[in-house]
Amino acid sequence: MSIITINFNGLQDTCELIDSLYSYIKSVSFEIIVVDNASNVNEADIIQKRYTDVVVIRSEKNLGFSGGNNLGILKAKGSYLFLMNNDTFVLSDGFSALIDEMQKNQSIAAASPKILFPGEGKKIQFAGYTPLTKVTLRNNIIGIGLEDDGRWDTPSQTPIVHGSAMLFKKSAVEKVGLMPEVYFLYYEELDWSASFIRAGYELWYLPYAVVYHKGSQSTGVQSPLQAYYMTRNRLLYAYRNLTGFEKWLSIIYQLTIANAKAILLFLLRGEMAQSKACMKGAYDYFKIK
Repeated sequence: MSIITINFNGLQDTCELIDSLYSYIKSVSFEIIVVDNASNVNEADIIQKRYTDVVVIRSEKNLGFSGGNNLGILKAKGSYLFLMNNDTFVLSDGFSALIDEMQKNQSIAAASPKILFPGEGKKIQFAGYTPLTKVTLRNNIIGIGLEDDGRWDTPSQTPIVHGSAMLFKKSAVEKVGLMPEVYFLYYEELDWSASFIRAGYELWYLPYAVVYHKGSQSTGVQSPLQAYYMTRNRLLYAYRNLTGFEKWLSIIYQLTIANAKAILLFLLRGEMAQSKACMKGAYDYFKIK
């Protein structure tokens, strides 16, 4: 198994992830690949000196979430590819059970484990997704914020794998193709998930392993960067993945209702940078679609 993570000015988080993997994962053999996505300081050097067994790749250009992961995938030797955000960590094993389940079912291309919020009182962050609505492109995360009390221990199909922790069969990736790089940040795992499903594969939530995810360490919660890419890429996802009347209705809805509402809310809160980012995201969608 190849575990791939992207580092961008996140040395402490990345080291905590690596330490947790070496401490807890004993049931499967694995390599760790860290792609340093043009951190301001060459953190690749620091990581390589600290962990001599880790494969470290330094990119002099920030390739985004998809581009960075693709760089790691092309270097990976494992038959299974576990893409993990660098702000995740583990406190137990269970990885072999994930792989066993995927080996038993040849239809499964990818799976995400149970994902918990860190801290006291185990709270669910992810136990599967509901499907995206066709026009508004909204959905829900199953179990989010609720106690990990045994209700979320049943495997189930999911329309989307969770971007912070997703295990792929390399053979399926070779058939479907690499993660789409047009998004740069946000929505790439949704588009990729849709590609696997169109190719006839299944995606699953498999709670045999548990990953903890800190969340929003690189972009900041409700940052202008987040507002820009969420706006632009929601439109881009609709354009690339919906068809016919639903495609154009969704794009019109995003532009005239969802985006307008987001801009107004940011303005009412005095968050001018975020409102401008939403407007620029919508404008840039037309330039790249």
